[in-house]
Amino acid sequence: MSTDIAEQPAGFARLLETESAGAIAAVAAEVARRAPRSILFVGRGTSDHAALYAAYLAEIRLGLPVASASPSAITLYGARPDLTGTLVVGVSQSGGSPDLAGVMSVARETGALTLAVTNNPSSPLAQAAELSIDVVAGHERAVAATKSYTAELLALLMLVEGIRAGDGHLPAEERAALDELPRLAEKTLTDPSATELAQRYRFASSLVTTGRGYAYPTARETALKLMETSYLPALSFSGADLLHGPLAMADPDVPVLAVVGEGPGGQSMRDVVTRLSDRRADVVTIGAADVPGASARLAVPAVDERYSPLLDILPLQQLALSLALARGEDPDSPRGLKKVTTTL
Repeated sequence: MSTDIAEQPAGFARLLETESAGAIAAVAAEVARRAPRSILFVGRGTSDHAALYAAYLAEIRLGLPVASASPSAITLYGARPDLTGTLVVGVSQSGGSPDLAGVMSVARETGALTLAVTNNPSSPLAQAAELSIDVVAGHERAVAATKSYTAELLALLMLVEGIRAGDGHLPAEERAALDELPRLAEKTLTDPSATELAQRYRFASSLVTTGRGYAYPTARETALKLMETSYLPALSFSGADLLHGPLAMADPDVPVLAVVGEGPGGQSMRDVVTRLSDRRADVVTIGAADVPGASARLAVPAVDERYSPLLDILPLQQLALSLALARGEDPDSPRGLKKVTTTL
């Protein structure tokens, strides 16, 4: 897991290379040409969190209605919804889960434009879709996904911005900003704060993660990483939902990881941190600036809010790894889990 985490700056650079960027641009141009009126994402686990990030991007940047598919409606109950005019995007590291490939096949038969985003271009999911994007993350050693997740994020970002451009190609200013990501990721990963923070949560019995907007998928992915590597019960809420009831459980014994970045989402999270502080919760923020009410911060570079999820998750992956080791667990081989989860 440590090696996989360390390879992410190189993974960003690989996706931004001419060949990979050109392949994504070609897919984006074709989607723009077909002009879908809505987008439906389908994924499981970590890839579902990447899809959630893309959903925010698509709604905000493309102005299209976006939904998350319910695979069981198709694979278990036999539903065949009319998906004419819909772009259906399947996101999966392995592309090997039968239910995702099944959704893609039915979507294609019922009028959708289908796209697979995977780390395995020869997978059943990629073969079932009309279009496909290879996130070129390379072989992932650990069961817990890290580098394939951030590769999915960047590929989906490049896809959405390419669709928005119309011809698939990123504007020069956008491309220049993305070219900084490998360096910024390298800088983020050299900070030892996340490893040091692990000792603080060694004996925690539960934990809460929270964020809003583009940061919400990061909060969800963090909770999943903590649960699958440290077996630590972790609840994830959007900052808005946290204030609608779950805030009542906040106290000094329930640590909170709050993703507070730049932009509207980060600004709204500052009020959430204040409310948590009023309840004497132990709040650690992830962001570029200190937040009143927080007891500590995992520092990340200040970037456009759209890019933050690609960097915010890095110290949180390091935290999950270090916490698992501190608790005497093996983060490379979580009990009961394997790399490809088969659901029907």
